[in-house]
Amino acid sequence: MTVSGELFAPVNKGIELCYQTFGDPDDDPLLLVMGLGGPMTWWDEDLCRLLARKGFFVIRYDNRDTGRSSRVGVRVGRTALLRAVAAGTRARPPYTLDDMSEDAFGLLDHLGLESAHVVGVSMGGMIVQTMAILQPRRIRSLTSIMSSTGKRTVGWQHPNLTPTLLAPRGRGREAYIKSSATMWRLIGSPGFPLDHETITTRAGETFDRGVSASGVVRQMMAIVTQPNRSARLKSLKVPALVIHGLADRMVHVSGGRATAAAIPGAELLLIDGMGHDMPRPLYETIASGIRRTADRA
Repeated sequence: MTVSGELFAPVNKGIELCYQTFGDPDDDPLLLVMGLGGPMTWWDEDLCRLLARKGFFVIRYDNRDTGRSSRVGVRVGRTALLRAVAAGTRARPPYTLDDMSEDAFGLLDHLGLESAHVVGVSMGGMIVQTMAILQPRRIRSLTSIMSSTGKRTVGWQHPNLTPTLLAPRGRGREAYIKSSATMWRLIGSPGFPLDHETITTRAGETFDRGVSASGVVRQMMAIVTQPNRSARLKSLKVPALVIHGLADRMVHVSGGRATAAAIPGAELLLIDGMGHDMPRPLYETIASGIRRTADRA
């Protein structure tokens, strides 16, 4: 199987994305979009290889403000974030989910792809939904995983998570690993628990790849100021799959149910014991669902 090195693409108003591909460029293009603060390596290489074996040309990338992609040089404090939470769509973030969607389209342009199948996790699900609304002809199929529609009354966070999410992280690699381990223990899949070594290894790799606390806040600003997409999702004419864990504490399963209800003909796949991650035992289920949805295109 052909696997590229890490490459860079200028995509949108000075933003440069780091990306990697798996598989044959002549296969069906599949763009993978990760969630809040997550680098492309959170799309596990084994999952990417599995998708490539299922006939996809797989593209994973670091969102802006993540990993090795461009940082946006606008500092936003946590006080401003809390004000944005209160103000909702009236607040003005440094950038929006529309901007992040344009980044993704810019990457497709760089690769010479007029359209692609798209898969997004959490914030990434919000991005791929936005992509389908903005440029529906460029989306062959859509898979939204553990995400929501932007409607404030669905997809809520468990309130016990708020103190951990807003708590300042200490500086340095060890502090990052410790705080990450705490978070993953809170939001991971109780039916498919990760061992401590796996969690800490991934956290260390994420830190080494490049983390930005202010970048995470900027992404959170884009999330909390997003519009309710429900009405616009109803206009989509694209094969869609919505995957959500019944044990998700970060984005309540109501977000997945609302997404599937909004997109005409969408398949809803609810998984018992799945939280806000993609456990290895579910790779085949996820990959088969993506392939099944793409085949409807």
